[in-house]
Amino acid sequence: MANPFTLGIASGEPLPDGVMLWTRLAVDPLNTDPKRPGGMAPRAVEVSWQLAEDERFTRVVRQGAIQALPVWAHSVHVRVTGLRPGTDYFYRFRTGGGQSAVGRTRTADDPVSSRPVRFAVASCQRYEHGFYTAYRHLADERPDVVFHVGDYIYESRQAATVVRPLGPLPGETSRLHEYRQRYARYKTDPDLQAAHAAAPWVTTWDDHEVLDNYRGKGDGSAAFLRRRGAAYQAFYENHPIRVRPDDGNLQMYRRRTYGTVADFMVLDVRQHRNRVTMLGAAQEQWLVSRLVTSPVRWRVLVQPLFFARRVVPEDGGELRLDSWDGHPQQRARILAVRAPGLVVFSGDVHNAWAGELKADFLDPASATVGVEFVGSSISSRPPPTDGPGVLARNPHLKFFDDRRGYLSCTASAEELRVAFRAVGFVHKAGAPVQTVAEFVTEGSGLTSENTSSK
Repeated sequence: MANPFTLGIASGEPLPDGVMLWTRLAVDPLNTDPKRPGGMAPRAVEVSWQLAEDERFTRVVRQGAIQALPVWAHSVHVRVTGLRPGTDYFYRFRTGGGQSAVGRTRTADDPVSSRPVRFAVASCQRYEHGFYTAYRHLADERPDVVFHVGDYIYESRQAATVVRPLGPLPGETSRLHEYRQRYARYKTDPDLQAAHAAAPWVTTWDDHEVLDNYRGKGDGSAAFLRRRGAAYQAFYENHPIRVRPDDGNLQMYRRRTYGTVADFMVLDVRQHRNRVTMLGAAQEQWLVSRLVTSPVRWRVLVQPLFFARRVVPEDGGELRLDSWDGHPQQRARILAVRAPGLVVFSGDVHNAWAGELKADFLDPASATVGVEFVGSSISSRPPPTDGPGVLARNPHLKFFDDRRGYLSCTASAEELRVAFRAVGFVHKAGAPVQTVAEFVTEGSGLTSENTSSK
């Protein structure tokens, strides 16, 4: 067999006693034959794996073998348990004569730990819009965990102008083999592979993993539900997540807790959405209950869409309804909980923002009940945005920047600190990175440090 590890390796969904390990075999990653995704023959392949305390694998603590099945595009999801909390481990895979790269992973902290948590937030990585150099810099930071808040792939037809082409299937994706091939195109990127190999990831989706701006069951047609089911299956096949799709659905909302410091509540703003709700009743009940009862310092919402109210002058002073501005009543119910230490991390808009969450967004003097940090894109082109105009119309928003990058964050018992990390260009590889702004919250609004917004 030729090198089957062309799509890299990954780990994810860390718990105090375990993690998920992932790879997907693909000897020809851009193969377009629906019956041979990744160029793999339609038969099971045995894959062995090892987890060790050191990069040289002299202290192996877990190992085993698993079947990579064609029904799941020869993806491998290994559930490792019985590990020590808050500990670095290293892993690798083997099959036939091939061996994967070595990845670093880390378990979540012990439930009683007060150790600071270092994490990153990323989103929006349209392949043909540019290089993923930001991920190379993120990988160098070796955070405890990476949160990806959506638009991991774009289902769209290839853009009219490209930095790098999508390859043999440049049209819009709608069928399973097309989603599989689109993931393969993205995952061949070496910087994305480096970021996955550097730390465990926790991912959620936005719209482009299925269809631009879709809601719930879309138009309700059998054709759309087949498309959504194919997209959800491909999402599972290409991420280190713990659950498989079930009858065209995939459980996405969940929490990942780090000691007494941070409770990360990962939201699904697409699958259960309809005209009257963003989250659906069950997910809202789960979220509100956790906001009320969580015993940790920081209650962190990890989700794709702009949460705060945002009037956009270039849209004639309108609100953008695909964001939480389309469901203000549900947002108000969440904010009415007055959860202490509420922080929201978002993406989607391809620009960087920071702001305060108000009890009443129409009254700037009302109580500040949380803060929000919106990460820019990894590569997706930012839309023309009148940043100063938006800040002037929305006094609760404090910062705007139009460069691409990611968020580098540290949560401790005393404060939560967020650095906006940006690259100067994506039209070629090798861009340097800089911190363009840094914000600190102690639970009552934002303090700005070292800000150089443009």
